[in-house]
Amino acid sequence: MDIQSEKTAYQALIKEIHFHNHRYHVLDGPVISDYEFDQLLMRLHKIEKMHPEWIPPDSPTQRSGAAPAERFEKTTHPASILSLANAFSEEDLRDWFNRISKIDERVRDSEFVLEPKIDGLTVVLHYHKGVFVQGATRGNGEIGEDITKNIRTIKSAPLKIPVHEKSLDIPEKLVVRAEAYIAKSDFLRLNERFAKLGEKTYQNPRNTAAGSLRLLDSSIVAERPLRILTYTVVAGNPKTSQWETLEYLRKLGFPVANVSEKCTSFEDMLLKIKKWEAYRDSLDYEIDGVVIKINDLKIAENLGFAGKDPRGAIALKFPAQEVTTRLLDIGVNVGRTGILTPYAILDPVEIGGVIVKQATLHNFDYIEEKDIRIKDRVLVKRAGEVIPYIIGPISDVRTGEEEVFLPPDLCPTCGKPVESVPNEVAWYCVNNSCPAQIIRNIEHFVSKVGMDIVGLGIKIVKQLVEFGLIKDVADLYGLKKSDLLKLDGFAEKKADNILLAIEESKTRPLSNLVTALGIHGIGEIAAEELALRFQDLDALSSAKNADIESIDGFGPNSADAVENWFALEENRNVLKKLSAFGVWPESKTNAVVTKKTFEGLKFVVTGTLSEFTRDGIKDFIKQNGGKVSDSVSAKTDYLVLGENPGSKYEKAQTLGVKVISELELKTMTEDEN
Repeated sequence: MDIQSEKTAYQALIKEIHFHNHRYHVLDGPVISDYEFDQLLMRLHKIEKMHPEWIPPDSPTQRSGAAPAERFEKTTHPASILSLANAFSEEDLRDWFNRISKIDERVRDSEFVLEPKIDGLTVVLHYHKGVFVQGATRGNGEIGEDITKNIRTIKSAPLKIPVHEKSLDIPEKLVVRAEAYIAKSDFLRLNERFAKLGEKTYQNPRNTAAGSLRLLDSSIVAERPLRILTYTVVAGNPKTSQWETLEYLRKLGFPVANVSEKCTSFEDMLLKIKKWEAYRDSLDYEIDGVVIKINDLKIAENLGFAGKDPRGAIALKFPAQEVTTRLLDIGVNVGRTGILTPYAILDPVEIGGVIVKQATLHNFDYIEEKDIRIKDRVLVKRAGEVIPYIIGPISDVRTGEEEVFLPPDLCPTCGKPVESVPNEVAWYCVNNSCPAQIIRNIEHFVSKVGMDIVGLGIKIVKQLVEFGLIKDVADLYGLKKSDLLKLDGFAEKKADNILLAIEESKTRPLSNLVTALGIHGIGEIAAEELALRFQDLDALSSAKNADIESIDGFGPNSADAVENWFALEENRNVLKKLSAFGVWPESKTNAVVTKKTFEGLKFVVTGTLSEFTRDGIKDFIKQNGGKVSDSVSAKTDYLVLGENPGSKYEKAQTLGVKVISELELKTMTEDEN
């Protein structure tokens, strides 16, 4: 590329970044993710480093944010409200540290402060003699938008500084910088309320918070669950360190993030920062990184600025959780119970260090509600180990080529008709002989939670079905060595091991077999309750709806599911074959109640455990008189939280269920002794 072409591309890049800045800061409707915006900005920095003579006054590197919206009065900040330079790795942090150490040698012996980089909207709060008089957005860093009426509606923003420590003197003029946000739990409740009213739901808390603060009707803003966290004194700060500033704000009565921490040195900071990404999922507000500040404010001030960025602080950005990409197509999977589940086929994109090619679309109603179309540009989220999912489309960039998706009339596997059940979001393939269902049923049957047949994975199950060696789960017990040796990849030893594992599975308890049968809505916990009540499958298959519904935790739907499953002739034939093969366990109680510490209490367990195995924690709770449930409800007393929790944690927060760790669970029994 010649120099003129390179300069033209540079100018186009500036224009593109201005467009996205306006979408993000003024319209609150970004069409790309933060990660993608950061990549554009990094490209711009790289070009300007090579050609500083090209930099125009309006380059995005020379200013913060975007121009204030015209519909609000403009207000000038008492000091520049600047954004920070970004780092993406430890190497970036070391480069930053080395650069500023050369400017001021005192940096090498400095303390540092870590603060959460909250994904919200910056606001500036003005107080005169302790009374709130004005609130503004950051705007372009010099001039913001006057949103005083809207700030007044935020309950966590003091209208009068409460002063928790009476000995403190409040400056006549105090200007505080804060981040306005909506908590994750509040956001879930807000969307649930809008959904019930049949109104449009929102895609993420950040855009909802920013959009709410720019509403002209403050009575509507008052209905939004906005909060703030303060972290800087812009004017009137009597303190000389950032840590003292945070403590000062806290003592005055302002809300301050309780996860912020002081580090004794740069190396101490690098050690502590490693745990911060774990905060991302545990905090009740969205963060997209951690802010690192030199604790000594005079040293930070002495370092000055690099362009628009203060040198005394930097933001370490986490790997992106949300990224936009193209939705190439929508596929449909058929599950073991016949449920059809749509999934997104994506233009491959990196999210959090992982290349994502597919994402869940939940169900067909979700696609319709969000108006997700094939060829749309969509926002994809991947948090921790959670399966990537589509948040929604970026409808503002549609070209007219997008295609509305309709649920299939025929099963994509067997070609038989599908149907939807009234008042349910699921669509079903009604063909019990559908190959996809048979394979999934057998895969579930042999899994660890079922009959735990070691070595019999999905690939072998597919071979067995495709070769016609098995037509249902009971046929597994009729397999011969000669059958297995017909399959690709099988030799004598492998065949012997599989047959031995199948034979050993006959010793599994009744609860495992009930789980393995794959009755709709009956998981491990429910299967254990059924196994406790009924002696064997003969007794269970004869049970009436009322008998099953009388079991604690069973409602009409689960009772119907059990009774209906055993009423089907095909299923009864499978049971006869299992009995003939000697697969007919009788009920056993694994956990003997030794104490009544948890009597009357219901627990749900979620996430990866470190103190217990999954079975071990269930036995521990039962031995202490408690009950374990599969799902969180208003009747749940405690949610035991492991690492990387899923939707159960979010539901527990929404319902106000008490959340405890494994160690706290243990302590509850120790306290009794």
